[in-house]
Amino acid sequence: MNTRIRPVVEDDFPLIFELFKEFAAFEGHPELVTNSLELMLREKEYFHAFIAETSEKKMIGYTSYFFSYPTWSGKSLYMDDLYVVPAFRGKGVGSMLIQTLIDFAQTSGCKKMHWQVSEWNRRAVGFYESLGADIDRNKYNCDLLF
Repeated sequence: MNTRIRPVVEDDFPLIFELFKEFAAFEGHPELVTNSLELMLREKEYFHAFIAETSEKKMIGYTSYFFSYPTWSGKSLYMDDLYVVPAFRGKGVGSMLIQTLIDFAQTSGCKKMHWQVSEWNRRAVGFYESLGADIDRNKYNCDLLF
């Protein structure tokens, strides 16, 4: 399989937004998607991602990110999502996406990269551990919705 990883562009927004919804359903929470395509377009300067596509230009996965500044470590890259459509899992697409993001974080001067993983998603936990990620099982997520 010939897979290409490239930065997202605005023309990709409709397709990647569909993948957001697919990912939310995979996580068991489709009702939590309150974003919209219209909102993405208005807030496009805040959305950064790399996409994986086939040689036929079919989008098969993505990883989204933003820069953060943890006070204890300095400039970091936060990976918000890493998602590969089911038919393409286990074929190295996730590895290509995360490696692209790791390389990007390093060349951007980041001191670390961080993300969350659902405890029930043992396959993802194993994947991240195989990369050498330290998975902290002692913190809770906190969200304040407006």
